[in-house]
Amino acid sequence: MLSSVFRLFAAAKPVSQAHIMAVKDIVETAINENRIMIFSKSSCPYCKRAKALFAAQFPEEKPVVFELNEREDGPAIQSYLAEKTGQRTVPNIFINKHHVGGNDDTQAAFKTGELGRLVQG
Repeated sequence: MLSSVFRLFAAAKPVSQAHIMAVKDIVETAINENRIMIFSKSSCPYCKRAKALFAAQFPEEKPVVFELNEREDGPAIQSYLAEKTGQRTVPNIFINKHHVGGNDDTQAAFKTGELGRLVQG
């Protein structure tokens, strides 16, 4: 199951089951241990908007951000997140273990007040 999302990377470099499980553990631990977890890419304008929203509207909160383009395991993390959430793009945002989605979802949740409720949760 997990190995199916790594086929893209297997063509360039074989991916072991141990590596797949390590990536899963990294992602699940990050989501479970951080109130606000943002999987991002530093050059992505949508990621920048989402991070700016948290900085402006929830300055007391300090999201944990994994910049996937700056990590060796970034492509594998993004592949695992795609399998986990069905979302292939970044940002990929979790609040209190709840998958919010990308920038558009996060901005919409802010406008309805749902984002504030999740952050307070």
